[in-house]
Formats: sequence, C-alpha cells, structure tokens
Amino acid sequence: MLIPNSEADAAYVIRTAAAENKTLALCGNNTRSGFGNAVETTDVVSSRGLTGIVDYEPAEMVMTVKAGTPVAEVEAALAANRQMMSFEPMDHRGIMGTTGEPTIGGVFAANVSGPRRFVSGAARDSLLGIRFVNGRGEVIRAGGRVMKNVTGLDLVKLLAGSQGTLGFLTEVTFRVLPVPPVVETIVISGLWDDALAAKAMAAAMAMPVEVSGAAHLPASVIGRFLRGSLPDGEATVLRLEGLAASVSVRAEKLKAVMEAFGPVSRLGMEDSQALWREIRDVQPYADGTERPLWCVSVAPSAGHQIVAALRLEAGVDVFYDWQGGLIWMRMEADPEAELLRRYIRALGGGHATLVRASDTARAGTAAFEPLPDAVAALSARVKQKLDPAGIFSPGKMAGIL
Repeated sequence: MLIPNSEADAAYVIRTAAAENKTLALCGNNTRSGFGNAVETTDVVSSRGLTGIVDYEPAEMVMTVKAGTPVAEVEAALAANRQMMSFEPMDHRGIMGTTGEPTIGGVFAANVSGPRRFVSGAARDSLLGIRFVNGRGEVIRAGGRVMKNVTGLDLVKLLAGSQGTLGFLTEVTFRVLPVPPVVETIVISGLWDDALAAKAMAAAMAMPVEVSGAAHLPASVIGRFLRGSLPDGEATVLRLEGLAASVSVRAEKLKAVMEAFGPVSRLGMEDSQALWREIRDVQPYADGTERPLWCVSVAPSAGHQIVAALRLEAGVDVFYDWQGGLIWMRMEADPEAELLRRYIRALGGGHATLVRASDTARAGTAAFEPLPDAVAALSARVKQKLDPAGIFSPGKMAGIL
C-alpha cells in the first residue's frame, strides 16, 4: 500500500503509475474493502497520510478537511460545537468485517448517507469544494466554501460517489448543521404486512410533523436492534428531532394518527439515538459472514412488492429505511442478481448494489446496477477525460455515475 503524506506526493505517485501503465486502487483506510468487483491492480494508494482539519468556523457551519482525516476526528470537532454532518454517514466496518478508521474522503468518494438521507440529502449535497489528483497526476481544485451556480460539469458532485474511479481526493469542504437538541422515536408495533408498514410510513411523511427517519424492522431482525429492547414482533419506527416543545407537540399529533395502524409507543432520546445509529450501520447484518448483502434503492411504494416477489423464489432477509425506499437485503445463498434486478425493472426501476459477498460470488455478479447505454457512454467520456489511461479502480467503473 502506498501512503503519500502530501498532495504533491500523491500527484507524483499517480504520474508515475500512469507513465508505467500500472493500475491503482484508491482508498481511504480500506474499511470498505471488498466493495465492488475484484480486479487485479498493481498498487493500492491510501489517503490516510493526508490528515488534519484545515479550516473550521462553527459560526459559518463549513469545514475543510484533508481527505485522510478519520471520521471520528471530524465528528469530535463538530460535537464540541453541537454540530453534525446531516447526512449521517454509515460505518461499513460491521457489515464488511473490516478494521481501521473510516476517513472523511472515503465518505464522500462513496457518497455514504444514512437514515436522514431522504429528507436532508446525500453526502454529495453537503459537499461544497474538493481538491483531487486526476489520472494524469494533475492537482485540480473545484468548488469553494459556498454554493454557486455551475455550468458544464460540476466536478464536486461528480467526484462524490465516484468510488475512486475518477480521481484521488486530497481535501474536502462541506457544510454542517446544528445537532437537534431533542430526538424521539414513535414506534408502531405489529405491522407484520410490509405493505401496511409502507402505508403507515407514507401517512406519517404526508403529515406536517417533519419526520426525519422512517424505517420498518420485520420480526426477523427486531431482536438485533437495541439489544432486544424494542417491542416483540415487527416495529415501524419514525424519528422526530428539534426543540423539546416542538418535538412534544409533533409526537402527540403523529401518535394520534399512527394509532389507526397499530399499538404505539415512544422511545426517549438515548434509546432513539442508539436505534438510529444501528439502523444507519445495518446492525442486523453485521454478522461476520459473507452472505450476499444488497443495498436496493427504489420508490417507497415498490420496496415491499419487490421483497414479496423475491420471497417466493429465494431465501431473503430484509429491513427497510428511507420510508421503504431503501432495502437492506441479505440473501441466504446466492446473490440472485438477475432475479432481483428483473423485479426492480418490472416494478418501476431503481438500483441494486452488491455491498458484500464472497470472492466467488462477486466474480460472477455485477456489483453495480448496469447503466443505460446513453449514461454508460457519458460515463466513459468523463472517465476518459479525467483518467485517460484508465488507471483508477477499474473494478468500480460501472458505478461512477
């Protein structure tokens, strides 16, 4: 593993690789090792030698950080000022079985977002500026400390989620938000029918109560959340955040409507924070296995239909986030990629990403959703401009747009 200690060192490493026609796998601290399709690469280049908070003014709610800085260090600095990353980046170590400290550059390179994503946006929506090294070894700066109108390619948004296929991030600038003073969760019990749970979540989201998290936890996973302290059976959970008086009023309104669907209880702040952290980090499937794990993004109304169809033909265990639009799906045996993607297409379209599987399974499965021809052509042109020799992370090429 190559660990440059400066942006100039990183540029030299990449220029040398391009001149010698070597391929490079780019990473932060490798906590997502195993993600994507495995390919042969000459070297791995890590940003973990590029650390430190460059600029942070809490009053401006903007932070600039070197890409290899541990997420924990960033979160500690923000917490000291009662601020946070609103997109709740998940920690992949549990489901991937990896160690080390996740890096802030890795968060943005993978566009990692948690339960608040469907109301607050993804990681890329908070990203204001970047510095990166392209495939020629050139240092490029894009964006700044404020949002501006952009014409042409928005490199800031393009690099976010590109999985290390377009450039080596060296620095990121992003906006942050205040930490909500109060967090509470409404729990509806006993919705054994996933379709009914989806209906309940849709009703909650239609109310003017500002739900910031909506997930459905079937009976098969409920015992793996909050150390089994949730009610027995299924739980549909709805998060409210804000000032104490506001949360209290909104919780009563939400509770009154949700009682039409099933028994309702409430979780206080400590349990709520723990529960949504576990939902964020996909706690049920941090099981130390290599059983195939999919992250499926579809319309909230289609999620339960896809799961119902799959259950007729394959062994599958799931729970739902993002009001039912995000399905964390663990297969009991084979990945069943063709079957899964066929149902996704039939029910309106979406994306299925194979997050974890054995080496054998990954070798025979497209980890990323195949791109439409027009998008694939555009993706290839962008890749050619930023990485003309094709030296960066070719196993993740299919997912760059």
